[in-house]
Amino acid sequence: MLLAAGRGERLRPITDTVPKPLVEVAGKPLIVRHLEALARAGIRDVVVNLSWLGGKIRATLGDGSRYGVRISYSEEGPVPLETGGGIHRALPLLGPDPFLVVNADVWTDMDFSRVLTLEEGVDARLLLAPNPPHHPRGDFGLEGDFVVEREADRFTYTGMGVYRPALFAGCAPGRFPLLPLLRRAIAARRLRGEVYRGEWLDIGSPERLAWLDARERAARGT
Repeated sequence: MLLAAGRGERLRPITDTVPKPLVEVAGKPLIVRHLEALARAGIRDVVVNLSWLGGKIRATLGDGSRYGVRISYSEEGPVPLETGGGIHRALPLLGPDPFLVVNADVWTDMDFSRVLTLEEGVDARLLLAPNPPHHPRGDFGLEGDFVVEREADRFTYTGMGVYRPALFAGCAPGRFPLLPLLRRAIAARRLRGEVYRGEWLDIGSPERLAWLDARERAARGT
């Protein structure tokens, strides 16, 4: 599942007219780069959730065939359902098995084929990263590969993870965040994690977008 419903407030005014997943780096929309990476990893069925300017995303991506995937769309209406509510709404499209979730607006060189499995007795596995300068406190700690809550020695959640539908047991349809469900899984010792030390960037400001675009254009000689 590619999370593509958000408003992209931190990238305004760019995202007033362009949905954040369609923002381009070196001439290619962020979400297209993800679709190509998922296809390389052997993933063929992809769910994309839509809200803000969702029609533009649907018009650009179509059924996904040009990228080697099959896209199903989960429409959320004019108000995004947040991460928890958005995934919960899409569960009928995702099926009964563990599924990969990726924020459509991050930049990464992750090989998604290496994170497609989930151990028994685990509700989710999060990919964490060393804390970037704009998020120095991080989000979660690790004890071995168990995700824990603590105030120091934390890592940043990348927006990438593998989830079981069971994580959403008891949830009602509607708008809600993912964090309370992750905390419930932490308390039950059912949330695992690992630190990804490859390239990952949260493109959350015009300045970071401009820096990345300039770097990639320079690397390509364009």
